[in-house]
Amino acid sequence: MLIASKTDTGLVRSNNQDSYAAGEFSKNSAWAVVCDGMGGTSGGNIASAMAVKVISETILNSIHSGNYSGSIKNVLESAIYNANIAVFDKARENSDLSGMGTTVVALIINNGMAYIAHAGDSRAYLINGDNITQITRDHSIVQSMIENGQITSEEARFHPSKNVITRALGIGDVVDTEFTEVKLNSNDKLLLCTDGLTNYLQSGEIINIISSSIFSDIPSTLISAANKAGGGDNITAVILSIEG
Repeated sequence: MLIASKTDTGLVRSNNQDSYAAGEFSKNSAWAVVCDGMGGTSGGNIASAMAVKVISETILNSIHSGNYSGSIKNVLESAIYNANIAVFDKARENSDLSGMGTTVVALIINNGMAYIAHAGDSRAYLINGDNITQITRDHSIVQSMIENGQITSEEARFHPSKNVITRALGIGDVVDTEFTEVKLNSNDKLLLCTDGLTNYLQSGEIINIISSSIFSDIPSTLISAANKAGGGDNITAVILSIEG
């Protein structure tokens, strides 16, 4: 398993409210989590960092090797549940942090399968050769409008409500996550990222960079391209590769 990752403040924001973590259990078994915080200058930063810490700890405490045979869906849902309670309780304790929350996309790869749980508009992509597929579905106002036929995908890119999400971790005592399973092949890659990347690079641009870059350079190259295209938000990219 190969893993490369990077986060960047971007060209406009004064601080970075994205957080991430990733690691390997054993050969071709790994985990990763990416969060994009919201809720003021300090709130978003605290929410995303707390969520990543709690989710990482829950995953690592639950799965000690790549031979884990339990329900990975339960592990991911428990990890996000624990993180949601931690962030929600922290916001209730401190009025300055009221309303803080974070997107989340969390991944476990085990026995040739990728298991993904997410809430919000941070995304997971599957890259197979020259093909790229968005695994997750954005929980956002504009995605709902696309699905209802009110706007096109192209119109959504420039819609004034494109950053308004409909699900997030930490804003209530429960969080509604979506769970997805994907079968993997040798040399497949998985990309987790925040909307600071996907708001500035389309899928074709992402796959072109991934296909033409040294693996370890992919996150940096993606971030550089997003910054060149405007860099109006924090940017995080974590990529994992299944070795053949």
